[in-house]
Amino acid sequence: MWFFVLFEALIFTAYFAVYLYYRAQHETAFLQAQSHLDLWLGILDTIALLTSSWSVARCVQTARAGHYQVAIRDALLTAGFGVVFLGLKIAEWVHQIDLGNTFTSGDFFQYYFFLTAIHAVHLLIGFVALGVLVYQLLSPRRRSQEIIETCATYWHTVDFLWVMIFAMLYVAR
Repeated sequence: MWFFVLFEALIFTAYFAVYLYYRAQHETAFLQAQSHLDLWLGILDTIALLTSSWSVARCVQTARAGHYQVAIRDALLTAGFGVVFLGLKIAEWVHQIDLGNTFTSGDFFQYYFFLTAIHAVHLLIGFVALGVLVYQLLSPRRRSQEIIETCATYWHTVDFLWVMIFAMLYVAR
């Protein structure tokens, strides 16, 4: 998993570097397009994912302590926060499209839709990881703390990547 996390970090670093290069080349156009984003939606997305990181960390802790029903509840809570994030993101995409901001509206929105969509794909993979985590927790015969922690690590990676995307797309001016 750590190899995969490192690989993903390198891939996203390349995406971020290209974005920052083009942003530096067309700063005024990027800033003007960026002004169409709703910062409060980005903040709500970030709160949802950071809260999901807290709940998956709690899941790992409670599983270590042998409180598997509580760990399952925390894993489901994590998935719930992930669903909230995804719902907010879809609402934001629809809002941007209604405003006429699409993948072809310019460089900024091309990067915006690409980065947020590729992150959403990783979030969907994270839901699969959470499913594996819950599956592990449900039966004493197949419980593996290592697999539980590996799944949580992936979820934290998705959260970390979002914080970077949020900082670049919504906050950096």
